[in-house]
Amino acid sequence: MNAADTQEVKNLLLQTDNDYRQLVEQHHQLDDRLHQLTERHYLSDSEQFEESQLKKRKLALKDRMEEMARVYAEHHQRPGH
Repeated sequence: MNAADTQEVKNLLLQTDNDYRQLVEQHHQLDDRLHQLTERHYLSDSEQFEESQLKKRKLALKDRMEEMARVYAEHHQRPGH
C-alpha cells in the first residue's frame, strides 16, 4: 500500500469508524498538551514525567491507528492490488 492509498484509508476511517475517530481525537489532545509543555523554558520533574508519559501514550495511539488502517486495507483490497 503506497502513501496515497494509506491516506485514503485513514480518511475513510475518519469518516466511517467511530473508534478510529476517537483515537485520532485523543492523539490530537495529547499533541496539544505536549505543545503546551514544549513551549515552556523549564519543566518541573512532574512535568518532565508527564511529557514522557504523553509521548508514550501518543505513540501507542498512533500504532493502534496504523494497525486499524492496515487491517482495513487488507480486508478491503481492490481487485488487482
